Amino acid sequence: MQPALLPAGQPWFSRTSPDSKLGADLAAYTEPFLNDYFRANFYHLKGRDLDLVIDAGMGLAPLTPMLGLTHGKPVLAVATHIHADHVGSLFEFAERAGPRREAEAFATMDDRWTFADEFRALAEPVTRLPSAGWRAGDYRIRPAPLTRILEEGDRIDTGDRIFTVLELPGHSFGCIGLYDERDGLLFAGDAVYDDTLIDDMWCSDRDDYRDTMRRLLDLPVRIVHGGHGASFGEARMKEIAKEYLDRA
Repeated sequence: MQPALLPAGQPWFSRTSPDSKLGADLAAYTEPFLNDYFRANFYHLKGRDLDLVIDAGMGLAPLTPMLGLTHGKPVLAVATHIHADHVGSLFEFAERAGPRREAEAFATMDDRWTFADEFRALAEPVTRLPSAGWRAGDYRIRPAPLTRILEEGDRIDTGDRIFTVLELPGHSFGCIGLYDERDGLLFAGDAVYDDTLIDDMWCSDRDDYRDTMRRLLDLPVRIVHGGHGASFGEARMKEIAKEYLDRA
């Protein structure tokens, strides 16, 4: 049965308002009407001189109108990797950054890299239609060539924070994280999150993933904002890393 259209006035995205956990400069978003497998987190961090948007959802509804961006203030959208649930709305941003190891694929957003074809094939891709006449079979990700390529050790300065790029491969070749060493904040994408870690795709590498988990065991963090699930602290991050290494 075809799901019902999203009610008039109901936003496609859900937003976690800034609170003591996120901080006044950060908001988290997700897409609650998506199939669980493709429902990811993405973030808007307001910097003094530069805003960051970390990942960009599936692209089923316009994202930028939801963010409350300040007119004239620079915005950099950072993709932690190229999978569909993280890059769907990347094309909406003029300045787009992503990992070197997947950089060329952003210019085409080919299904082989994004896995958009798996979304099209789902029996129940959404529980509400994002727009009238929407069909999963028509879903395609618009190309979004990178304007900045990121690799290990690169810095992103928002004016009041400096993030270091960490290469954290395993889930995919190109997975990166953004790490604020001063504050202990890590945007981890799908390198680590509080759920079953996926390491069995053509672009996954379990040896790389084990190396990433070992690296995380030694990384001091205050809070981790992952690509899926709830945010968590250092103790839980290290539990997840150790559990993965023990299974491996």
